[in-house]
Amino acid sequence: MARTQQTGTEIPPPRDPAAPPPARTRPRNRPQPRLWTWLLLPGTLWMTGFLVASLLLVATLALGTTDPLGNPRFGLNFANLTALADPAYRTVLLRSLGYALITCLISLAVAYPVAYAIALRGGRFKNLLIAAIVVPFFANYLVRMYGWSVVLSDDGPLLRTLRAIGLADDGTQILQTGVGVIAGLVYGFVVFMIIPLYAAMERMDTSLIEAGRDLYGGPLRTFLFVTVPATRQGAAAGCVLVFLPAMGDFVSAQLMGGPDQIMIGNLIQDKFFQGQNWPLGSALTMLLMAVLFLGMLGYLRRTRKDEAEATR
Repeated sequence: MARTQQTGTEIPPPRDPAAPPPARTRPRNRPQPRLWTWLLLPGTLWMTGFLVASLLLVATLALGTTDPLGNPRFGLNFANLTALADPAYRTVLLRSLGYALITCLISLAVAYPVAYAIALRGGRFKNLLIAAIVVPFFANYLVRMYGWSVVLSDDGPLLRTLRAIGLADDGTQILQTGVGVIAGLVYGFVVFMIIPLYAAMERMDTSLIEAGRDLYGGPLRTFLFVTVPATRQGAAAGCVLVFLPAMGDFVSAQLMGGPDQIMIGNLIQDKFFQGQNWPLGSALTMLLMAVLFLGMLGYLRRTRKDEAEATR
C-alpha cells in the first residue's frame, strides 16, 4: 500500500469497478420492541379488565341501597356518600392514615441499616442474608400475625423479659393498644421496605461514600448527605409498598388492637360481612381507593421529577 509522505498513513488501493461489492455483515437479531409489547398485552388486559370491572361494580354499588332483608340493590342514592362525612368515619380514616404513616417511618428506620449492611458489607453472603429475610414471609400472613400476637401478649416472652429486667410492670400491655397495631403492621410489611432499599444500594456507586467521607468526615453525616440522597428512589418505592397495604389492613387491628384502634379496613369488613350493608361498605372502599390513589399519584410525580433531573 502507498503511504503519504507527510503523515505516513496508509492509503487503501483503488477498488476494481468490475469486482462485486463487499459483503455486508448482518447485525445480530435483536428482539423488537413490538414483540415485548405483544408479550405484555395478555397479562395487561387481564389485570386491567378485572380491575376496571371491580371498580365499576363497587362504584355503582356505592350508589345503591339495601332491602329489608339486607340484600344489596343497585340504584342512584347518594346517602352512602354523604354518610362518609360522619365524624366517626373521619376519625377512623385519620387513624388508619396515621398508623400507615408511622409504619412507613419505622419500617424505613429499620430497613436502612439492614439493607446497608447486606448490600455493602454482606460480601458473598448477600444472597443468603436476603433469603433469610424473605423466606419467613412466605408463610401465611394470618399465621404470622397470630404468632406475633402471642409474642406481644401479656404473658408473652417480650413482656416477661421486660418485667424481669425492670422495664415493665404487671400493668404494662402491648396488645389492645395502638402500639400493638403498629408493631403488627411493621412486622408484616417491613420486608417490602428492605428489598427496594437493598436494590438501590446495590446500584449505588460506592466511590460516592468514600468521597463523602472526605467531605463530611463522620459516617453519620456521610450516610445522611450521601447514602440517603443516592437511594431516595428506593426509599420512595418502599414507602409506597408499605403504605398501600398498611392503610387497608384489618388483621393487625383485629388481633392486636382493641375497639378504639379499628382501621378503615375493619369498617369495610364489618359492613360487608356482619352489618350486611354492602352499599355503605362500597362507599368506604371508594374512599380508601381515593386516598391510595392520591398516594400513588404523588409517588409517580416524584419519580418523574427525579428522572427528569437525572437526564439533565
